[in-house]
Amino acid sequence: MSPGLPARPAAPPGFAEGPLRADFETLSGATPVTPAADPACLPEPPEAAQAPFASTGPSGHRGRMREKLLERGPDALADYELLEMLLFFAFKQGDTKPLAKALINRFGSFAGVLAAPQKVLLETRGLGPHSVAAIKLVQAAALRLAKAEVMEAPVLNNWERLITYLNAAISREKIEQFRILFLDSKNRLIADEPQARGTVNHTPVYPREVIKRALELHATALILVHNHPSGDPTPSRADVEMTQEIKQAATFFAVVVHDHLIVGNGRYFSFRREGLL
Repeated sequence: MSPGLPARPAAPPGFAEGPLRADFETLSGATPVTPAADPACLPEPPEAAQAPFASTGPSGHRGRMREKLLERGPDALADYELLEMLLFFAFKQGDTKPLAKALINRFGSFAGVLAAPQKVLLETRGLGPHSVAAIKLVQAAALRLAKAEVMEAPVLNNWERLITYLNAAISREKIEQFRILFLDSKNRLIADEPQARGTVNHTPVYPREVIKRALELHATALILVHNHPSGDPTPSRADVEMTQEIKQAATFFAVVVHDHLIVGNGRYFSFRREGLL
């Protein structure tokens, strides 16, 4: 050792003289770290039956989620798990569970996430075009399925499915939307068309345009539908007056107004049932 130089640190156990010793000394007193074992030298893993988890990675979790869905059905999954799996298609890696739970906290439910406006979803932290497109695709598929079930039989004999479809389609809209179900002589659905979109509490509707469209489609009956963004489906005075105007105009052309339904937050009001039509 040269005079005046500090004593070199002692090598940790297991470090021999030579290159490894020199590498250690360059750390200037750093805490010794046990080198990582070569994977090729690791002992054989225990049998799968003895291991608590078959996999500890994200891919293993996703596989288990898929198995749960396919083997036990969708009823075995909580809302956040359905959304978590939906987000798998937009996020090829990573844990989507925290985002799924955050979305349900914000929008109230799985259905609320699906029905959320596209613009709002795109502005939500953690979501982007791919994930929003996946969410809207599932919403569109659900609505197509519900509409197809309504069209399978006469609407008046299929009331529960109709209400389910309408609730899914417009119950959670943030502004009023007026729609008309055009029916044929057997009360089968010809078309479901939006007629007007308004503000949070008003939608302008013109009876002449309603009847004109009914004649174009050769419809013989109508069901009027609109939503109340407030969630309260109770009709306003304007709703009652507008319904009577459309009914009177339809009578001249032998078009029957079967009902006017107001939906909001999963509930509905029927003018026919309440004696207002």
